[in-house]
Amino acid sequence: MSGPPFSYAGLPRLERFADVLDGGRYVPVPDSWAIAHCDIVDSTGAIARGRYHAVNVAGVAAIAAVRNALGGAPFGFVFGGDGASLLVAPPDREAVAGALAATVTWVREDLGLDLRAALIPAAALRAAGADLRVARYAASEHVDYAMFTGGGLSLADAMTKAGAFALAPAPAGARPDLTGLSCRFEPVAPQDGIVLSAVVAPEPGAEPASLRAALDAVLALVEASPDMGRPLPPQGPSIRDPWSGLAVRAAAAGPLLGSRRLRRAVLLLASLVSYAVFRTGLPVAGFSSRRYRRHVAANADFRKYDDGLRLTIACPVATAEAIERALEVARAAGLLRFGLSRQDAAVVTCITPSVMRGDHVHFVDGADGGYARAALQLKADRA
Repeated sequence: MSGPPFSYAGLPRLERFADVLDGGRYVPVPDSWAIAHCDIVDSTGAIARGRYHAVNVAGVAAIAAVRNALGGAPFGFVFGGDGASLLVAPPDREAVAGALAATVTWVREDLGLDLRAALIPAAALRAAGADLRVARYAASEHVDYAMFTGGGLSLADAMTKAGAFALAPAPAGARPDLTGLSCRFEPVAPQDGIVLSAVVAPEPGAEPASLRAALDAVLALVEASPDMGRPLPPQGPSIRDPWSGLAVRAAAAGPLLGSRRLRRAVLLLASLVSYAVFRTGLPVAGFSSRRYRRHVAANADFRKYDDGLRLTIACPVATAEAIERALEVARAAGLLRFGLSRQDAAVVTCITPSVMRGDHVHFVDGADGGYARAALQLKADRA
């Protein structure tokens, strides 16, 4: 007798992050499903030109566009710093493809970046020798994030870069629905130490128990850090000045009555009001900025597993050095490869469908390129 049909929303929620290292917790994604994958072409060059914020926004925009296209229904996704991967159910393929095609056009026209996107069947990943398995990690009582193993996401990235299953851009002027996409918070500098971004990839054929022990050792170092390495303080980050990031927010919202200037003026007025609310901390019409900021910290996506471990943590320099030494030992044992990026602060890009609910999601990256720079070092390490 067969079990119930596969559903991402029906997966059990893992409460301990260490459990994402347990391969037995992952469920095979059916062949009829797909992975939508997108990334910025030459993100390293864009970051070197000081455009790390736009690179992050482009990656989160893909998630926001698909979330809105699906009417807010739960689905699995991973933010990669310069892109994203999304789990797509068979009935949702057309809606997801349309949302991503519009996002590609919007990123090119409004952010001046080249976002490539592909929609790859799980069956095609398996035919090419990879597997695609997913788990659901609960970052807080309100929010969970998808974790992946089996090599499918890594292969999807390579296939996207090679142009396989590519999604053509939507016509000029097309716009995705980016409702909820925001970036209103200041970069967060740790009180004592640095922000460390790490990308760790298992070596093919690494002995599973030894690899698990090596990654457990890294997570133990993180969890021994102040506040378990969380890059955002428990009370949440500080809000930016009202005019900061206005151009990107106006681009995400689109023209108002055909006017970009009018859109900026309205956004600036709204920003002045919200800035005053956040600065004073006074409740307004049932909204508490203090509660909202606490949820930002609790919901933050600063650690994940997508065919490898990714972390953006705040930690003392000594902890960063201990993590690097532990990774070097594991690399010498033939278990993994890794890339690290140290920076002075973390940045947050958000999707907030409603400030009155607790299910807003917040993607954390290093302020100096974070995951993209660490991934570049990983690529050099492999070479």
